[in-house]
Amino acid sequence: MNQIIKDIEAPFLKTNLPVMDPGDSVKVFFKIKEGGKERTQGYEGVIIKRSGSGINRTITVRRVFQGIGIERVFLVHSPRVEKISVLRKGHVRRSKLYYLRSRSGKATRIKEKVGAKRDAAVTNKKAAAVAKKPQAPAAQAGENQQETKSE
Repeated sequence: MNQIIKDIEAPFLKTNLPVMDPGDSVKVFFKIKEGGKERTQGYEGVIIKRSGSGINRTITVRRVFQGIGIERVFLVHSPRVEKISVLRKGHVRRSKLYYLRSRSGKATRIKEKVGAKRDAAVTNKKAAAVAKKPQAPAAQAGENQQETKSE
């Protein structure tokens, strides 16, 4: 039964998502409708919660605006969400960061993972290179190697 559901959901799953964990500072770009027009708006904050799996995967992003904490839940695989970019990788020891709700000011700061930006960039580049790289037949690969040896 689970395999049938996975097969139905597979075409709707996004493949270009970054690795996101609680504590990470992210910017979510999503489409909003105003009248007859549609535009993209960014929402920047800290992931305080991840839940669900597959097509139902959600993240809760918290930000403070004019002294008031605002949380929004985003369906990660929704067509309304254009892209998600990770700005900072946070070092936290919990999976749900609800304690941030009771804190304000400097107390809400989260330490940054050492070397996390470089690691995330390298893994994203590797994943993109593997996805774009065309698979050459074995016979052609052998011919190319022989040509380089003779030169």
